[in-house]
Amino acid sequence: MRPLPRPFGAELTLLQQRLGAAIFHRVAGPDGAHHRDRIHFTPGPRWFEPGSPITRVHGDASMFIGGIRALLMQTLHPVAMQAVSEHSGFRGDMWGRLARTSRFLAVTTFGTADDAQQAIDAVRAIHDRVTGTTPDGAPYTASDPHLLLWVHVAEIDSFLLAHQVYGDRPLDQDERDEYVAQTAEIARRLGVLEPPTTEAGLREVLAAFRPELRGTRQAREAVRYLLIRPPLPVAARAPYSVLTSAAVGLMPVWTRRHLRLPWFPIAERTVVRGMGAAAVGTIRWAMSPPGAA
Repeated sequence: MRPLPRPFGAELTLLQQRLGAAIFHRVAGPDGAHHRDRIHFTPGPRWFEPGSPITRVHGDASMFIGGIRALLMQTLHPVAMQAVSEHSGFRGDMWGRLARTSRFLAVTTFGTADDAQQAIDAVRAIHDRVTGTTPDGAPYTASDPHLLLWVHVAEIDSFLLAHQVYGDRPLDQDERDEYVAQTAEIARRLGVLEPPTTEAGLREVLAAFRPELRGTRQAREAVRYLLIRPPLPVAARAPYSVLTSAAVGLMPVWTRRHLRLPWFPIAERTVVRGMGAAAVGTIRWAMSPPGAA
């Protein structure tokens, strides 16, 4: 391939840098650069080896789609959704929650062992304070191992599926099992008692949760907010809608009725998947070092 003319190449590099900075600021928050440097450049032992499955999945741009799907899946558990609705304020601080979640995933995947454990301890302290009562009078707490298990498997299934469909280098079977086992280490530290450690085990746990899952009013309200009325500038809504459409396209068919999601199987396998791949590729390019292949 012939090299780009120098002025055009410089303009393209500038566009890449500006787009990457805008995406990073939106996801990581205004102090994201400080946390990024601390996570990646602080010396010390890590929980996971560079290049291992968890670092490949959590470091890939497909996480943008996987993260949206995880939020959609998590709304299906009525108690978990009630806890989010009553304590997290998904409307008032959507981007703050996104930054905190992405920072937690980054530090536990890529940070030093000490920093990762501090992040775990901070989340557990928050969970201990999140308590309430369900409409039928049963008490709940965010530290309940059963609820934590649901949040975990909904996330891991979503991240893994998005990576297999949109990731730069999909995992083979052994790598998928290793990914599930690696994420189980974090889940145990958060209070999950018996997280799955293989992809087959992950499927079994998800199937076991099925009788508990349904679309409540709170769940459908959260989904409408996430998909239709996100707090975004007008210019960002079109590319965001591509990501959300790709995430919806990865949702199980049985969830569509519960959450009132559309289902267009042919379009989802062709047009939506193609647009999703283009969007993820653009994000991957924008957030790569200038000049990287």
